[in-house]
Amino acid sequence: MDTLCGSGELGSKFWDSNLSVYTDNPDLTPCFQNSLLAWIPCIYLWVTLPCYLLYLKHRRHDYIVLSLLSKLKTVLAILLWCVSWADLFYSFHGLVQGWAPAPVFFVTPLVVGLTMLLATLLIQYERLRGVQSSGILIIFWFLCVICAIIPFRSKILSAVREGKILDPFRFTTFYIYFALVLSAFILSCFREKPPFFTPENDDPNPCPKDNAGFLSRLTFLWVTKMVILGYRRPLEEQDLWSLSENNRCHKLVQQLLEAWKKQQKSAVGTKAAAFEKKASGEGKVLLGGRTRSHQPSFLWALLTTFKFDIIISMCFKVTWDLLSFISPQLLSILIRFFSNPSAPSWWGYLLAVLMLITSTIQMLTYQHYFYHIYVTGLRVRTGIMGAIYRKMLVITNSVKSDSTVGEMVNLMSVDAQHFMDIAPYLNLLISGPLQISLSIYFLWQILGPSALAGMAFIVLMIPINWAVALKMKSFQEQQMKFKDSRIKMMNEILGGIKVLKMYTWEPSFLEQVEGIRKKELQLLRKNGYFLAISIFSWLCTPLLVSLVTLWAYVISDPNNVLDAEKAFVSISLFDLLRNPLFLMPQLTSQLTQIGVSLKRIQRFLNENELDPQCVERNTISPGFAITIQNGTFTWAQDLPPTLHSIDIQIQKGALVAVVGPLGCGKSSLVSALLGEMEKLEGKVSVKGSVAYVPQQAWIQNCTLQENVLFGRTLDLKRYRQALKTCALLADLKMLPGGDQTEIGEKGINLSTGQRQRVSLARAVYSDADIFLLDDPLSAVDSHVGKHIFDKVIGPEGVLAGKTRVLVTHSTSFLPQMDFVIMLANGRVSEVGPYSALQQQEFFLNSEQEENPENLDDSSRIDLEDRDEEMLLMEGMPSNHTDLNDNEAQRQFMRELGSMSSEGEDQRPENEAKETGMLIQEEKVETGQVKMTVFWDYVKAMGLCTTLAICLCYMGHSAAYIGANMWLSDWTNEATMDGKQNSTSFRLGVYASLGIVQGLLVMLSAFTISIGSVRASRLLHKALLHNKMRSPQSFFDTTPLGRILNHFSKDIYIVDEVLATIIYMLLNCFFISLSSIVAIVASTPLFLVVVLPLAAIYIFVQRFFIATARQLKRLESVSRSPIYSHFSETVAGTSVIRAYGRRQDFEVLNDAKVDASQKSTYTFIASNRWMSVHADFVGNCVVFFAALFVVIRRSSLNPGLVGFSVSFALQVVGILGLMIRMITDLESNIVSVERIKKYSKTETEAPWVVEGKRPPEGWPTRGEVEFRNYSVRYRPGLELVLKNLSLRVHSGEKVGIVGRTGAGKSSMTLGLFRILEAADGEILIDGINVADIGLHDLRSRLTIIPQDPILFSGTLRMNLDPTGHFSEENIWRALELSHLHTFVSSQPAGLDFQCSEGGENLSVGQRQLVCLARALLRKSRILILDEATAAVDLETDNLTQSTIRTQFESCTVLTIAHRLNTIMDYTRVLVLDKGMIAEFDSPTNLIAARGIFYELARDAGLV
Repeated sequence: MDTLCGSGELGSKFWDSNLSVYTDNPDLTPCFQNSLLAWIPCIYLWVTLPCYLLYLKHRRHDYIVLSLLSKLKTVLAILLWCVSWADLFYSFHGLVQGWAPAPVFFVTPLVVGLTMLLATLLIQYERLRGVQSSGILIIFWFLCVICAIIPFRSKILSAVREGKILDPFRFTTFYIYFALVLSAFILSCFREKPPFFTPENDDPNPCPKDNAGFLSRLTFLWVTKMVILGYRRPLEEQDLWSLSENNRCHKLVQQLLEAWKKQQKSAVGTKAAAFEKKASGEGKVLLGGRTRSHQPSFLWALLTTFKFDIIISMCFKVTWDLLSFISPQLLSILIRFFSNPSAPSWWGYLLAVLMLITSTIQMLTYQHYFYHIYVTGLRVRTGIMGAIYRKMLVITNSVKSDSTVGEMVNLMSVDAQHFMDIAPYLNLLISGPLQISLSIYFLWQILGPSALAGMAFIVLMIPINWAVALKMKSFQEQQMKFKDSRIKMMNEILGGIKVLKMYTWEPSFLEQVEGIRKKELQLLRKNGYFLAISIFSWLCTPLLVSLVTLWAYVISDPNNVLDAEKAFVSISLFDLLRNPLFLMPQLTSQLTQIGVSLKRIQRFLNENELDPQCVERNTISPGFAITIQNGTFTWAQDLPPTLHSIDIQIQKGALVAVVGPLGCGKSSLVSALLGEMEKLEGKVSVKGSVAYVPQQAWIQNCTLQENVLFGRTLDLKRYRQALKTCALLADLKMLPGGDQTEIGEKGINLSTGQRQRVSLARAVYSDADIFLLDDPLSAVDSHVGKHIFDKVIGPEGVLAGKTRVLVTHSTSFLPQMDFVIMLANGRVSEVGPYSALQQQEFFLNSEQEENPENLDDSSRIDLEDRDEEMLLMEGMPSNHTDLNDNEAQRQFMRELGSMSSEGEDQRPENEAKETGMLIQEEKVETGQVKMTVFWDYVKAMGLCTTLAICLCYMGHSAAYIGANMWLSDWTNEATMDGKQNSTSFRLGVYASLGIVQGLLVMLSAFTISIGSVRASRLLHKALLHNKMRSPQSFFDTTPLGRILNHFSKDIYIVDEVLATIIYMLLNCFFISLSSIVAIVASTPLFLVVVLPLAAIYIFVQRFFIATARQLKRLESVSRSPIYSHFSETVAGTSVIRAYGRRQDFEVLNDAKVDASQKSTYTFIASNRWMSVHADFVGNCVVFFAALFVVIRRSSLNPGLVGFSVSFALQVVGILGLMIRMITDLESNIVSVERIKKYSKTETEAPWVVEGKRPPEGWPTRGEVEFRNYSVRYRPGLELVLKNLSLRVHSGEKVGIVGRTGAGKSSMTLGLFRILEAADGEILIDGINVADIGLHDLRSRLTIIPQDPILFSGTLRMNLDPTGHFSEENIWRALELSHLHTFVSSQPAGLDFQCSEGGENLSVGQRQLVCLARALLRKSRILILDEATAAVDLETDNLTQSTIRTQFESCTVLTIAHRLNTIMDYTRVLVLDKGMIAEFDSPTNLIAARGIFYELARDAGLV
């Protein structure tokens, strides 16, 4: 290089140590400045060019218009090229003139000139590729400026020293060059306008990152506006940025499912190949090998989908790992600087600046790593949630019965979250070994072979930690099973809460849930203890390794002197070793969780799907709409067939009835036509679109209109016709918001009949080709049923000409059928017109109950006359008559509230919503988390426990500082003959302090585990007990998913997240406090900057926490709609599939997931903003610590320097982590806030009122009296029963009838005090029911409810969960309820397992189970709430006979739709609009020719 620079006046050596290092006024030689220093930016640009060009080539953006900014940047680059070439031509001019310049004056201008030309071309190429801000060029210009600063100073100093300018031309060109590169750098920091052909962005709040400049992205300044907004006022959902296309749910799910399908195909191909090989005789097992099972790997699908995200984050992490080892080397040089009094002072200042620069670069790298890895985790979670939802829509019914709603909700909430939780630790699998290896290498350089002692100790700890990890994994798997069981049971309890209240089964189910919870907490406690051991081993490993290593070093050779450099650089390296080892327990814990979650998700995604080809849609015999040829069907492959050898042909436009006794397979036949059953053999063909009305109506939590439209565009004429024919217009008048009334979950604010008619209106509006109607008339009053048949289903109804298959128990409509299919024992027993079949025994029995010949036109009551007045106005405008498919899909998204249609009603939309809103949106808490919430958690943990934790940490910090001070003093000990005295004593004290630290760490971890489990138990218990005592109105107005979210996600946070956060927060706080104390103790001057740095830090903390806290709250609230929608979808999958709306529901789910992920993404970005600012404070701590020790150089020894700076280095990262932990604590303590809030909601009356308990055996007579009784569903609503006054005498049989909405079921709810009286009272045997406890009341009443609710578990448990009755009593009840034959035919008998909701029993069988419950209980008062609506007429006859004989002496109140069941009752109560219209014997009421007469005439009874 010296030759390159030449000799003479302008020549120089390349390097001169005396000039550059060993001097108080350092400078670089002209040769170095003109060569390597000038080449550094050029080398950087040329090296990065190939990769950058490849990136630009694949960048799909339009060009940017040539702007003034672009012109200026181009002009500057050209001028720089001209300046460089001017230098080159000047050198040639010198050559011509005879004074030969050094070669460097030719090479450098040429290299710089070519580089500037490249920069010019790159500026224009970037513009053409749509690059708004170039990071590559910003760094290039920055390097040019930095490398020009040294010559800038040198040339001025040289001119001053020499008294003249030696080379005026190059002097001038250099300063022109410097001005130009500085200008180019400044201009490059500004970003260009968006590309010319950028599509119009209608997004109201796009993410600013997409258009941010390079420096803004580098430092996360693009987040600043959001943080400022969050500080000024609580953030709202509309403030959040929209997700970029690559982060949206539909895009991620599509990519993940493609990868998963490839895995499935690969697995199928491997299995097929293995089978062929075995068949050809080549598959012999050699050397004892075993055939491997070939299962598709979901893990591999995830890695394939997100590989680029993982690689980018890994690159950032490895870069940070390498940079982190620079600081210990700088510390080593700094201590050596103090050990050398003759060293120039500028060395120390340079080292302080270098520490600041390296830690800043390290910090930016680290934050970008975390940003990428967290966003990757978010993308993974989003993809998994979408994949599970899509899978749920296609699983078979047998899988659905095994994978309950609770388990599937857990897959979406807990298991998917585990993948996001593990994201920041995942790269530790690679970076951990790298950091450990580099630490050991540098320790070897310092301590020699003694470092092997530390390595041996690390190796020794691996099997111990592995054993702990395996044990924790085992606990985790068991805990997840208990968690699934608990969530499953809670889902069922919440779904059937009304039944639990009526049967007073809350204590029994409460005990079951608490039993599961107790086992769960036992495992959680054990897991916490093992986690404490794991934390102790990993956290104390660096300390113990340093102890072992230093012991080996001083003992191995008496001549080994432990000086400050060796001790504190080793400590710094051990601290770097601490980082991977500190995170290992969390990685171990997360890996155990992720292994369990991965298996669960993979198993679910591998479950059997419904065969889309099971029902052929294209090929069918001409003239037919439905054909089944020799069809045999089952609900699951491991169950016997339900339907055998079915042969059916139904012509287009035919009206067909399917009849048969209970459990014969009528509903199964409809399911087979829908493709919901598994086809074992045969062929099913269905031609045309299908509409399906299930036996139990499925209603969405949206407006009534949206339930009817079901995602289709609004055709006003057809919509009004559907409402009119389904007899819904009168109901609309009663609903507070008309057809804009919000319907609660599962249609909770509609009666059963109304729900069924809404379900039927949905089918009518769909205008399908084929209508499959599964007994829709059983749930409605007889006169309404007749109207619906005449106006909708029958030969003259709106569906005339369509193919209709009607499952029915009523024979009154059969004469109007084209033909009847009769089933028996899963087979078609008869097919033909009714006239040919009516002599069958089944019909003869049925005809005793009904008289179809009375159904003539003259007896019909025309409901149209009554419904002339309609809620919907004739001239109602509509914007939906010409909507395309996309707009129809948007209308379907109205449930999100973001795309609501306009002009659908003459009333303002907000007014309709005000009057029709049932489910209130979950309130988002704002502002700072109240201290009472923290205090609640502290009390739940226990005050003594909390105090013990704090004392342990204070003791640990004192021991930590003491150990390092002892080490500092040891290293300063004077050596005698090159040896140190009292080595054993010094080592013993250091070891003792280390052991004390370890014991206190373990003790604190144990204490936190004990306290967190105690808090979990108390919080869950309070929540559970409150919910069991909440009034029914609470469940009517609160979505099931919202409540379930508290029992799953919020309890999970309290169980597993809060304890870890508290542990890490305390650790960060005491490390930071210890560091500040140690630095101030060694350099009191540091106090000068402590207050300003603390002020900046607190400002950043408060600024950030306000935003982060609200973002976390928004995320918590946005999760509930996902789970509510998921639970709702699970219940309605058959309806969704039948109508072909699967894709619409997928879009709706994607939108709800995206809405939730927006807050998470914003939270991730704002976290990085905070970390950059907080870590900069940490970097300043290092800088000032190093600066002040240099300033006080004369009064400090190397030991104190090492002590101070090594503590300062620990602060970097800890301050940011501490803010994150504070934020996480505030964000997650919100779960405690939510749990406490839901634990303190209003409860119903006490279960037992001591001192007012009714006498034993009450009621003895069974006399019921209503006195001026009025009731409403909730405060603020209209009365549903008004001033009822009546007396039912002992043993009377009273039928209660009335049109839909008359208040029939409300009487039942009032009697059970599900609804509390607004006025008046109810007396039973003279006792006011309001004065006694709810359980004392409800346990003395018996009800057979309208909706037969069963719970998963044995049949015995469903009949007698409290275990009060003997097996003999149970069998007797089954015999009387006509279930004896069915139950005795089951291998398990009374231990027959009912699936969730009793889905493996028919609706009729479920109703008979409810009858058996009543027979077991057999109190003096029996309430029948349309108890036999879902059973066939023969079974109904037997059931009524059982009720008459077994409850002969009881007072019976029957809400009846089938009037024939109450014609022999003592009296009949007719309700109309919540008031008593008629109350007399059936004979007298018919003679009076009032309302009852009309109802009886409609039913064909008169």
